[in-house]
Amino acid sequence: MTRRILLVEDNELNRDMLSRRLIRAGFAVTFAQDGQEAVDAAFRDAPDLVLMDLGLPVLDGWEATRQIRARGWAGPIIALTAHAMSGERERALAAGCDDFDTKPVDIARLLEKMRALLPES
Repeated sequence: MTRRILLVEDNELNRDMLSRRLIRAGFAVTFAQDGQEAVDAAFRDAPDLVLMDLGLPVLDGWEATRQIRARGWAGPIIALTAHAMSGERERALAAGCDDFDTKPVDIARLLEKMRALLPES
């Protein structure tokens, strides 16, 4: 069974690079480019896992995550950010993310985190 990943990323180059690596790792990838699209796509596309950029237009990743959780989506969400400042991980977890990773993405580390959060099929 191919796992579906919702990649929420407003930067086209980051989206392209990461999606190609995820596809190569065997995942199906859908996209959202801002926080509101992420909220809508979490319910429309029924992903198995969400990779949530935190610095997004319209709704930032923290608010998008809070709205997704408030509407009852219980799947895993991993926050991605280039701003790995003190407190960011705690803030992301408090918003409802299950894990946190920094950009530039170390794909091996990210895949390990994703597999740890995805139940065996």
